[in-house]
Amino acid sequence: MITGGTGSFGNAVLNRFLRTDIAEICIFSRDEKKQDDMRHDYQVRYPDVANKIQFYIGDVRSLESIRSAMHGTDFVFHAAALKQVPSCEFFPMEAVRTNVIGTDNVLSAAIECDVKSVICLSTDKAAYPINAMGITKAIEEKVAVAKSRNSRNTKICCTRYGNVMCSRGSVIPLWIDQIRKGNSLTLTEPSMTRFIMSLDEAVDLVLFAFENGQNGDILYRQVIDYQ
Repeated sequence: MITGGTGSFGNAVLNRFLRTDIAEICIFSRDEKKQDDMRHDYQVRYPDVANKIQFYIGDVRSLESIRSAMHGTDFVFHAAALKQVPSCEFFPMEAVRTNVIGTDNVLSAAIECDVKSVICLSTDKAAYPINAMGITKAIEEKVAVAKSRNSRNTKICCTRYGNVMCSRGSVIPLWIDQIRKGNSLTLTEPSMTRFIMSLDEAVDLVLFAFENGQNGDILYRQVIDYQ
């Protein structure tokens, strides 16, 4: 299962897994339009294996919603989150409901359903957080570590990485568009540090945690520091 599976990470993982011996991949998210677009896209591009993908409409904010979809699942990649810094800053309780309560629901359901392994996706902004997005992700990590102490047969790990280039909401597509139009680049704060990595590197880190992480681990990858 990939929660928030219609996003950039979900598509990248799906491309890695479709032609493996994995029997079924569940895309769990709350946006039916994105699921429908994704379904048609993979039916066209991978007609021979697209039947491996199962789509579930649901919301990690609802324990019953995630629990009903998780029965029979062996592994979970928890990518569902509110990730945009301004959105979380303007609506911090929405970030709490998704990033904190949603994570608690996913982990509770996973333990209850005897899932073998859960990898939670976090962010570099969880280290010494100064905004609502980073704070809720830091608490997500605390929830994961706390749950791991009594997770029975379920391994729980977190991965912490930087800004993924050209992912949905990334500043890079905005800059490309501004350059093509001959406009000035939007720069919020010239002295800000950004930790940049490619989508493939992000997926590699998550798969490394999946294969090598121990229960309760928070794993991160050294990335290039652009100032």
